[in-house]
Amino acid sequence: MNRKSPAHRRPGRRAAVVAGLVLAVGLGVSTQVSAQASVHAPAKVSTAAAKSVSGTNGQAVTRVGDFYGAYIDAKGDYEDPDGTLATALRTHYLTPDFAKRLAAWEEKNGTDGVLRAQNVPAQWTVTDNGAVGMGHEVIVTLTFGSGETTQKTKLFVLLERYNHVVDITTTTNR
Repeated sequence: MNRKSPAHRRPGRRAAVVAGLVLAVGLGVSTQVSAQASVHAPAKVSTAAAKSVSGTNGQAVTRVGDFYGAYIDAKGDYEDPDGTLATALRTHYLTPDFAKRLAAWEEKNGTDGVLRAQNVPAQWTVTDNGAVGMGHEVIVTLTFGSGETTQKTKLFVLLERYNHVVDITTTTNR
C-alpha cells in the first residue's frame, strides 16, 4: 500500500475529527453544566429551538446586557459571591461621578443600587429604548422569585455617548 493512498491517511484524519468532536462536545457540555449550575430556579423544558444571544461591539443594549449579566453572575453565586468582580465591573462600566452618586444612594437606601434590590434576580431582559439627548437609554427588566411568586422591576439605564452608565433610575429619561 502506498504511503499517500487514501486508505493510509484516513485513520489519522478520523482520529483528528473524532478528537475535535469530543473536545467540542465536551466543552459544550461543561459550559452548559456550569451555566445550569448557576441557575437557582428550575429549568424549563422547551421543544422550541435553542435560544441564542448576540450583540454588537459598542451597541448600548449589548453593553448594558454584558454589564448586568456579569454583575448578576458575580453577585448571584450564593456559595461564593465575588464582590471583587462586582466592584471591578462597576469601575469599568459606570462613570466615576455616577459611581459616587450610586454609593450615596446605596448608603441611604441600604440596598444594591445597580439592582435596586437586596437580592439577585432569577432572570433579566435588556431592551433598547432609544437615544436620549447625547446618550442612549436601555430598559432592564429584572424578575425576582420563581414560579407563581415573581416580581418584576423595570430599570432605565442611561449611557453617555462613550458607553459608560451615567444613571440608573426607575423612571424613563424621555
